[in-house]
Amino acid sequence: MRPIDRLEVLVLVDNATDSLSTTPKFVVPEWPGLHAAGRLPTLSGEAICRAHHGLSLLLTAHVEGARHTLLFDAGPAGSTLTQNADILGVEFGEVEAIVLSHGHWDHGGGLLTAVAAVSKRRGAVPCVVHPGMFGQRGSQRPDGVLLVQERLPSPEQLTAAGARVVNTREPQLLVRDIFRVSGEIPRVTPYEKGLPGHVRRAADGQSWEPDPWITDERFVSVLIKDRGQFVFSACSHAGIVNVLTHAREVLPASPLWGTMGGFHLSGATEKIIPETVADLKRFGLGVLAPGHCTGWRAMSVIAREFGEELVPTAVGKRFLL
Repeated sequence: MRPIDRLEVLVLVDNATDSLSTTPKFVVPEWPGLHAAGRLPTLSGEAICRAHHGLSLLLTAHVEGARHTLLFDAGPAGSTLTQNADILGVEFGEVEAIVLSHGHWDHGGGLLTAVAAVSKRRGAVPCVVHPGMFGQRGSQRPDGVLLVQERLPSPEQLTAAGARVVNTREPQLLVRDIFRVSGEIPRVTPYEKGLPGHVRRAADGQSWEPDPWITDERFVSVLIKDRGQFVFSACSHAGIVNVLTHAREVLPASPLWGTMGGFHLSGATEKIIPETVADLKRFGLGVLAPGHCTGWRAMSVIAREFGEELVPTAVGKRFLL
């Protein structure tokens, strides 16, 4: 993986909006960022980004005087993605590749829109997916209610929208070997057991079968000079400790410096918060940026147990790493 000089992360879609909390110097909240760019003449509801259940991150690597950009996930809806991108001044023509982390609607609902927006400006764009992402999925609640999820666009639909689809289980290096997409994440911890109640449509097309492991989930990482590996985990259905353990094994010579994304320690997985937080401490991270599906109970414990390393994500935030 090619080391980069620095990394800029723009949160295009996230569950939360927060321009009031204090942040470290390397993080620019939405409202101050918009104002400094001359994009917020008047503070109003129409002038700021919409929080929406989901995640989309724009990753821009700076290396040897050049910029290279990757879109990691596309949020739950194309309308949210494009509206926030327009407010934040995003140029979709700069996106050189798109990665979908896993096959859930809150990450891939805006994928067709993203592909179309990028390909319209620069031609066919590489779009990395996993063959396990395209079945229909759902969540069985404890009260017995089944919430059926919207299906993702098929590889054929993505191709028609302008994608050069890379449909594989294997790890990939993208954009001049700057961004690494992991392969399937090994499950090695005894307590991270996937998502209870998660199901997928069976081969008969009618019944449902358990699918707690969500094995199509993958992460993206970059290697920042003089700092180490930074890992983007969109939902951490594999468990954030499993994610970071695998990232460290892939690049044993480079320290882990930070991680960002959803840790999915909410609902049925709240019971593993103590073990997860205890093991997170062992990685010695410099930046810990949870958001999206992490959950307020986990966030509260992380805030108590970590110091200045903790910087939660929110829509419109810009991280200068």
